[in-house]
Amino acid sequence: MHKRPRDLYIDLLKRVLVNLIYEDEQDPRFPLAEGTEFDLAKRVSGTDWPTRAHTMVGMTRLDDLQRRIESVLADGVPGDFIETGVWRGGACIFMRGMLAAHQVSDRRVWVADSFQGIPPTAEAANPLDRWMRLDSFNDVLGVPEETVRANFARYELLDDQVAFLPGWFRDSLPDAPIEKLAIMRLDGDLYDSTMDALTHLYDKLSVGGYVIIDDYSIGSCRKAVTEFRKRRGIEDAIVRIDPESVYWRRTG
Repeated sequence: MHKRPRDLYIDLLKRVLVNLIYEDEQDPRFPLAEGTEFDLAKRVSGTDWPTRAHTMVGMTRLDDLQRRIESVLADGVPGDFIETGVWRGGACIFMRGMLAAHQVSDRRVWVADSFQGIPPTAEAANPLDRWMRLDSFNDVLGVPEETVRANFARYELLDDQVAFLPGWFRDSLPDAPIEKLAIMRLDGDLYDSTMDALTHLYDKLSVGGYVIIDDYSIGSCRKAVTEFRKRRGIEDAIVRIDPESVYWRRTG
């Protein structure tokens, strides 16, 4: 059975964003790297650092993001989409591409990032954040805003439905001019980054909207999620996407 043009576009967009087209090698600076050659299984699962691809979340998580977006669109859940921690912008580009594919013109994609990398962790409150020292990889993780904008433009998806929120989340999110959200995709790795995003954005999430936690496998991130949910009395079921990430859907 032939796919519809819209589905062909979405599938191709995902394949280009993770670079299953040219199969770029893994960045040797990745702390878990075992060689630099392209590994299809790792690229699909999002467990490598690509040298050229515009996202490192992999096909499995992009496939699920597509399902979350299609769910809120089908159910008419009001609100914009946001990602906190965007790297080269790939997941946000995909969000904007999904809106374009579905001819949605009344929602925005918010692109929230320091555009400098991970905040300093030498004196972080969470011991695991201090131990991981992810800020020592900011030569890879810190992607300038101009580069992310240029990546959007390559897909002809840089327009007034894309809004940038530069800065550390504790500074950029409290006063962000966001009215409602339908999807929150959190990819800040650290305890504080995750807690800041949940604290300042969750009340803007519509009932029926989704919280996606990319780094749930990291203990400090999971701790922030657990503490926030307990404090707010959130009992919505956590659904696993893959070994790294989860989501829940807001019911109240």
